[in-house]
Amino acid sequence: MTTPASLGYRMPAEWEPHAATWLSWPHDPVTFPGRVEAAEDCYRQMIRALAPHERVNLLVKDDDAHERVARWLVAEGIKNVVLWDVPPADVWFRDYGPIFVKRETGGGRAEVAMTKWRFNAWGDKYETLLPDNEIPHRLQPHLGLPMFEAGIVMEGGSLEVNGAGTLLTTEQCLLNRNRNPSLSKAQIEQKLKDFLGVTNVLWLKEGIEGDDTDGHIDDIARFVNPTTVVIAQEEDEDDENFRPLRENLKLLRAMKDQAGRPLDVVELPMPGFVGDEEGRLPASYANFYVGNRVVLLPVFGAVHDARATAVLQKLFPSRAVVPIDASDLVFGMGTFHCVTQQQPLAVASAP
Repeated sequence: MTTPASLGYRMPAEWEPHAATWLSWPHDPVTFPGRVEAAEDCYRQMIRALAPHERVNLLVKDDDAHERVARWLVAEGIKNVVLWDVPPADVWFRDYGPIFVKRETGGGRAEVAMTKWRFNAWGDKYETLLPDNEIPHRLQPHLGLPMFEAGIVMEGGSLEVNGAGTLLTTEQCLLNRNRNPSLSKAQIEQKLKDFLGVTNVLWLKEGIEGDDTDGHIDDIARFVNPTTVVIAQEEDEDDENFRPLRENLKLLRAMKDQAGRPLDVVELPMPGFVGDEEGRLPASYANFYVGNRVVLLPVFGAVHDARATAVLQKLFPSRAVVPIDASDLVFGMGTFHCVTQQQPLAVASAP
């Protein structure tokens, strides 16, 4: 079978140059109970930060949303935003949208393609969100990019790459029986290698409490350059996240990259408990998004907000870290990395 990897494609790292960032405008009161307007305001802040440096492709639900967003863009003089009348069921574009790959073609140019994975709403948890599985099919004719279908369940938030051959994920998610019960760990690894062009798959254990995705990696550990990983750590020994995050830290410190070199590991604080009487929400500073010139950092009015900002600013000296209050957005069970997806620029760049 011809696979993206056999044709020379790889998934670029998030810090490599983007042609665009993809988003879906929030609209669902079930996802954001009493908080839709607050979620919209959070999106406005994200777009203000991103649009000066890269195109923002924004899916909207209907004509009303299209007109309201268009009026706001004109009123604020924001350019470089393209509205797509491709109605999403919800906002979690990273998990249901295409994962983009590219290959260098010589002369400083590259070709970009899409990989399509099956979205089953995190183990068939939310039936009303299953139609978002079709979003890549609906976008592909407009984008005109080759599309490779992996044929297995996978979400973008469960994968983290350094662009040079190494991929991080979790056993809790990818080996969950509600994803691909007929596939072994080795078979899942091979799919990742075939479709994302990686050669080295690293497995952490469990995710954070309150995460309905069954342990997505983007709430736990993130590459910030080809050799360095930031990993979320809870300092309160009585907190339910303390033990699993410490176990992941121990594992990560013993792991090697695609060339057999130890990883540089940097600890990132957790914000502590964020939630209400109904339970804990999956709040994590690790759910940041790396744009062309900015890093969007979710903050929660917590004691470690400033410290997390400082840690990431040191790691991204050429980008401005932009803290944005995600206290309302996280009630939808995710923040900035969950709702974004980067489309790489069709230029060659070294991993």
